[in-house]
Parts: sequence; structure tokens; C-alpha cells
Amino acid sequence: MDDIFRGELVRLSGDDPQTVAEAFSRWNRDSEYARLLDDEPPKLYSVKKFRAWLEKKFEQDDEFRFFFTIRTVEDDQCIGFSGLFGIQGNHGSAWVGIGLGEREYWGKGYGTDAMRVMLHYAFRELNLYRVNLDVFSYNPRAIHSYEKAGFKIEGREPKSVLRDGQRYDMVLMGILREEWEHPVIGEVGV
Repeated sequence: MDDIFRGELVRLSGDDPQTVAEAFSRWNRDSEYARLLDDEPPKLYSVKKFRAWLEKKFEQDDEFRFFFTIRTVEDDQCIGFSGLFGIQGNHGSAWVGIGLGEREYWGKGYGTDAMRVMLHYAFRELNLYRVNLDVFSYNPRAIHSYEKAGFKIEGREPKSVLRDGQRYDMVLMGILREEWEHPVIGEVGV
């Protein structure tokens, strides 16, 4: 039986709030990372504030939310996070989020590998049918990574995000279980 939390480059982990808070605080000081991750204005939080926020989230023990840190297989370095949230069991759907905070791992396949592990977990362990995400149109690297993992662009929210005085689309993407199980030859990432 395969390790469901391990890919070729990364493994998913459940780190303690202090470790996660230290990483989040460090990553959030990179305003480009913060602006690729969230449409809210970047905010600088201390490790203590991130830890309090995380502990509150972890205490909720929401059965409809799963959170993992992303660690490299090679040297076990914490490089990001991923999670499934908004799970609707009656519909078999969820939203996925991912962020790689360590820049030296950007554009090298770590995010795609992490997303593949998350999709395996979503479809095989949680028995979901559909996984959704949204991404800013000014983040073509992420869009390409999601397409390599099997996601398809399903729509756009035109000009819904304002950055540096310019409007950008929110790109809506999704993947169905059968698309993940039986990718069409010739599609991106196959």
C-alpha cells in the first residue's frame, strides 16, 4: 500500500502550531507571496499572532477541513501548506488551497506534486467527486501547475481583483474524479 501523504518531491505533514506559525510569519514578509496567495491586502503578523490564530483553527477540529504543511522528501524542509475546505459531503465537493512560501522551490514541480498528493487524498481517502480552486489571472505559473495536475479552467470572475491600480480576473478551475482517474491523452500534464 502506498503512502497517501507522499509524492515524488513532497510529503504532507501535520506540524505543530509553533512550527507552522514560524513558517507563516516568515513567508508573509514576502509581499509577492502574500499577494499571490490572498486577495486581501498583505498584513504582517508576528509568530505569536499566527500561533494564536492557528490554535483557534486547530481547536475547532472541523471535520470538513483538512490542513497540511508541505515538506520536501529530500531534506524534510517545510516549504508550504495545502488544505481542503468547504467540503460538502452530500455533494462530494471541496475547495483546495495551496501556497509555497519558500521561493527557491517555485517553478520546480513541488507545487504540482503537492497538488497531486492532495487530489489523491481528496478522491481516494475522502471519496470526493469534485475539487475546486480559484486563482488570480496574474499568476500564470500557478495556473500552469494546476493544469499539469489535471484542473481545467471552468470560468472567470472578470476584473474582480485590484492590484497596483489594475484589475485582474479570478480564474475558476476544477477537476472531477473521473478526469483525475482517466486523464485524456494529449491534455496538459498527461
